[in-house]
Amino acid sequence: VQLQASGGGLVQAGSSLRLSCAASGRALSAYAMGWFRQAPEKEHEFVAGMKWSGTSIRYADSVKDRFTISADSAKNTVYLQMNNLKPEDTAVYYCAAGGSVYSPASFGSWGQGTLVTVSS
Repeated sequence: VQLQASGGGLVQAGSSLRLSCAASGRALSAYAMGWFRQAPEKEHEFVAGMKWSGTSIRYADSVKDRFTISADSAKNTVYLQMNNLKPEDTAVYYCAAGGSVYSPASFGSWGQGTLVTVSS
């Protein structure tokens, strides 16, 4: 699986951004798709995940009610709509493909990351 993330940028607190992840490869529907992030000097963090079917949607508590993950299977693209962004959301965001949204360690294919910077 090859993944290409895009959509990051510099925004002010309270703003919105939408990240996109274009996926290619065989048997994409067999994978769970997820977004992770890594802030400076912090550990890699699971943000959101789902199956291509739209089921098994899961969010980190820190983004619940602000972020929405979705997928367009016709375009092989997964999105992360981020609303009401906060400075603590500043990080490099990665999309990933894996086995289960309930097992972050199962995500083995990664995109290159896109930087989101939220100013206060």
